[in-house]
Amino acid sequence: MPPTERLRARAWLQGAALVALVLAVYAPTLHNGYVSDDEIYIRGIRPLASLAGLRDIWLRVGTVPQYYPLVHTAFWLEYHVWGLDPRGFHAMNVVSHAAVVLLAWRLLRRLAVPGAWLAAAIFAVHPVQVETVAWASERKNLLSALFAFGSIHAYLRFAPLDPDAPSLAPPRARRLYALSLLLYIAALLCKTVAVTTPAVLLVLRWWKAPPLTRKDLLLLLPFVGLGLPISLLTIWVERVHVGASGAPWQLGWLDRVLIAGRAVCFYLGKLAWPHPLGFVYPRWDVDPGAVWQYAYPAALVGLAVAFFALRRRLGRGPLAALLIFVGILFPAIGFFDVYPHLFSFVADHYQYHASLAPIALAAAAAAIGSARLSRPARAAAGVAAIAVLAALALTAQRETLAYRDDATLIRRTAANQPASWAARYRMGTLLQDESRHDEALAELREAERLFPAYAPTRVAMATSLVELGRLDEAAAELEGVLGGELDDDHDRAAVHLQLGNVRIRQGRLDAAAEQFAAAAALAPDSAEAQYDFGLVLRQRGDRPAAVTALRRAVALDPGVAKSQLALGTLLLETGDAAGAREALQAAVRLTPESADARERLGVALLEIGELDDAEAELRRSVALDPQRAGSHNLLGLLLERRAETDAAIAEFRQALAIQPDDPGAAANLARALGAARR
Repeated sequence: MPPTERLRARAWLQGAALVALVLAVYAPTLHNGYVSDDEIYIRGIRPLASLAGLRDIWLRVGTVPQYYPLVHTAFWLEYHVWGLDPRGFHAMNVVSHAAVVLLAWRLLRRLAVPGAWLAAAIFAVHPVQVETVAWASERKNLLSALFAFGSIHAYLRFAPLDPDAPSLAPPRARRLYALSLLLYIAALLCKTVAVTTPAVLLVLRWWKAPPLTRKDLLLLLPFVGLGLPISLLTIWVERVHVGASGAPWQLGWLDRVLIAGRAVCFYLGKLAWPHPLGFVYPRWDVDPGAVWQYAYPAALVGLAVAFFALRRRLGRGPLAALLIFVGILFPAIGFFDVYPHLFSFVADHYQYHASLAPIALAAAAAAIGSARLSRPARAAAGVAAIAVLAALALTAQRETLAYRDDATLIRRTAANQPASWAARYRMGTLLQDESRHDEALAELREAERLFPAYAPTRVAMATSLVELGRLDEAAAELEGVLGGELDDDHDRAAVHLQLGNVRIRQGRLDAAAEQFAAAAALAPDSAEAQYDFGLVLRQRGDRPAAVTALRRAVALDPGVAKSQLALGTLLLETGDAAGAREALQAAVRLTPESADARERLGVALLEIGELDDAEAELRRSVALDPQRAGSHNLLGLLLERRAETDAAIAEFRQALAIQPDDPGAAANLARALGAARR
């Protein structure tokens, strides 16, 4: 075989080996379901599955949690292919990761990095990548890396780092430059971390083809010009739509430096020793008065200074790798407010793009060191490299099993990261879902101790206390939340609603009404607040005000069956059978299998005099629930009005057989029997 063909065949085999590694490690994810934000990112695509929804994804900020329209377009398209089947979304994540790995390998080869294949293989199977690949909604990480690496490839073909490379014809050069810019825009529309791409290109040029020139800077200005407004938009969305504002984000510049230094060291540590991993890590207490916390940024500065001082001996590669690593991480290490920092300042998926740089540095060092060894020693080094790769791959494959479903992930995280308040909080809510309220309360109290600033923890504690019958303690927790800092009116309204329900269970209707009124005032667009307010007003006997509140609830959200049913029932009580019919018909449309709704609609129709329709609804109610004494009794009354006395007697007898102590049914039966005798 000619040398060129031999090299091509070898490259194909190496690429196939990388793809095989990815498939072998991540195949178990195809059996996984959805976890965490998948509920918002993927299941949330269903109501946007029209062309109008696709338009809103692109043109209306806030339609989806973050403005990453290309990612949500991918989810939109996939939803139309395989619906909400998680296997399809997980398969696309695995395919995307394989494509990123191949691009990373080709990029390292273009940069003539020793040990390029080993670096790509480690990048492919390193356990810190599992969070990105196994978590379906982290497609934004995968696609942004795919397009960003593609943009760098195209740019390096447009402006080769090798000064001896032949010049490209102007049309081809322009096309490659345009392609690089287009791929960069696509990366930004997947995740804003790609904004660091022009800085990466500058570092690569400083590393391989110094010195930097004015032309280098001018060529990258369009990249900066496009990246800056999208970055500002992301910062605004995080604050306004996602919720990255308030006390937890009120950090001074020194706090942020300490966070950033520790975060970078944390990520390097997880690359070197990926155990234990966690979906959520503990949130650090930042204290500028603690001298030891300055050790992290000081260590980074010292490492950078050492690499710079040794650049003539070691080359510029080590410093370039460090600069690229820190540069790509920069948007996520504390200098900008992002909502996940409420739970932890670090997460494995934050370093997906950046991890390639230190991995490549380590692989290059291993390759260079191995080349200087004797043949037997090189063979031993090769075996050691295979062993390391196998250990990483097996660890990563085992880690994918943690993402099988939400409960599995929560339990795994709580076991691995017991000092994480967020993990304890999620464990508490999981135990609540399983009705294990004593255990849930213990977890939630620990979460509250670790991070007292998170009000939902105390709200969740109140829920468990109510279920345990400890109403006074539940009320105290909720009053404590209302007495603290809750910036969002809807959050305050939700707490008022919960406290109002506690007051009802305590039998304090006036106090409950005060809470529901407060909730309705804080959130006038909340149908739930108006519904609860209407119910308590009804219990207090203020029917006109209750009707007004329930009408508001129905107007705000006509699609809630319980509001329609409550309004219809109340209108029946006030004698407005015609108004009740409209609300109860809506309730039946929304819950056609509800025997209760059909019975009440039958009552309204009976009072109006629409006997045929009333009979149809009552018979449907009985068919749905043969043990509904009320429906049998009402059917008897209807049949009695039609002078079908024998049939009426049969229905009254059935009602009494179900509920022998019903005085109304007994009186009706006696009357019907008297009529039959006459």
